[in-house]
Amino acid sequence: MEFNSTLVLFLLFLITFMLMLSKKKHRGRLPPGPVPLPYIGNMHQVKINDLIKSLVDLSKKYGPMYTFYLGSRPTVVLCGYQILKEALIDHAEEFSGRGEFPAVQMYSKGNGIVYGTGERWRQLRRFAITTLKNFGMGKRSLEERVKEEAQYLIAEFRNSEGEPFDPTFGFSSAGSNIICSLVFGDRFDYRNPEFLNLLYLINNSWHLMSSTWGQLLFVFPKIMQLIPGPHKKIYKNYLKLGAFVAKRLKMNKETLDPNNPRDFIDCFLIKIQQEKKNPDSHFNYETMLKTTVNVFFAGTETVGSTLRYGFLILLKHPEVEEKVQGEIDKVIGRNRSPCMDDRSKMPYTEAVIYEILRFADIVPMSVPHTVTRDIEFRGYTLPKGLNIMPLICTSQYDVTKFNNPASFDPAHFLDENMDFKKNEGFMAFSAGKRICVGEGLAQMELFIFFTTILQNFKLKRLMDPKNIDITPESSGLGNIPRPYKLCLIPR
Repeated sequence: MEFNSTLVLFLLFLITFMLMLSKKKHRGRLPPGPVPLPYIGNMHQVKINDLIKSLVDLSKKYGPMYTFYLGSRPTVVLCGYQILKEALIDHAEEFSGRGEFPAVQMYSKGNGIVYGTGERWRQLRRFAITTLKNFGMGKRSLEERVKEEAQYLIAEFRNSEGEPFDPTFGFSSAGSNIICSLVFGDRFDYRNPEFLNLLYLINNSWHLMSSTWGQLLFVFPKIMQLIPGPHKKIYKNYLKLGAFVAKRLKMNKETLDPNNPRDFIDCFLIKIQQEKKNPDSHFNYETMLKTTVNVFFAGTETVGSTLRYGFLILLKHPEVEEKVQGEIDKVIGRNRSPCMDDRSKMPYTEAVIYEILRFADIVPMSVPHTVTRDIEFRGYTLPKGLNIMPLICTSQYDVTKFNNPASFDPAHFLDENMDFKKNEGFMAFSAGKRICVGEGLAQMELFIFFTTILQNFKLKRLMDPKNIDITPESSGLGNIPRPYKLCLIPR
């Protein structure tokens, strides 16, 4: 949407007025960066509709670590593999705080596993990891659920009968149903109206967070709460997701058998009961609600977006599709379903999936962090509570780790013998103490879904691959792939 000059002046006036009220002094000796203006900080030096690229460009002048003012908020930006490793891995504890992300925090209010911090976050994370493992995450029992869901997805795609279709909700449904089976104890039919509405709410919020409106909300939360616009839907969408989860919590509570927990929610309810006499317990209804919404949202959108981006990339690169299908035919054949035991025998396919995760870069800036205590870092004093913006994309595209980072090339994850090799620059799931809880599950889903689809279908290209644009449609919290139609021909 184009902004006219009157609206721009009005925005600047409100920004000036509101930030004057909230102006604070910041202690510490921060790294140098561009000179900020009063109240609006450095926002006049970037493109608000392409904030991440602008921040990366600034690092070419100010180095891998510089201070940037998001309005009145000083933020230290980290760019490149080396400094991201030093901060998120070598000083993992000090950089493990959760930074400001207003679009979601208006709903979560610092609660839940993704946006919580301190001891509450640590306990919720430990509980989530243990509980999800008990329900099969990383085990063969969950693998069978993923394989079963892959067959539901294949059946759904067969209904297209070779005609072009939008794959967005098919991919999102498959990823979401794995999370639903863990969190809610069952899956949903792909045509279930309530389920489709939930997927829409998540997909719509993800798009809005990555839009120009979402970037404005990120930078100027107090101002943007006063201004009408599509960004207002993010909070409304979260309320609707929360209402659905609250309904499921009520259903579970009414039918709970403490000796036979069925899913993540049951386990949380049992934990709340066990700690009801502990006045300092972090396990209560609100943490349960917000954590469940966090897990449901994250597990649905990231896998769905990666699948959608991945098949767009394959449409652009028919030679990659051909090599993957050759490996599928050699290792798996056509008469049985792919399984995780096949993964180690399919180095090219695994390299392709890793390269999709790297190139698509679904969450390019991670979620903002904060410093948990005063720390001396690279000669500077970073005070407790300082916002840190780790640009994960700059590791994924670091020329010291990837020979040709701007191009899609599975060779980034293959050695001279064409065996799969890991690359320490790969940070698609973030790094350190805030690394994604569901990384193993996501890797399992992506391998089984990709191989099952390509085992059963060949991609029909509706235009010359040279004309397919695989740059993101928008880039904010997430890199959003451009809309496209998928056309699948049975093999």
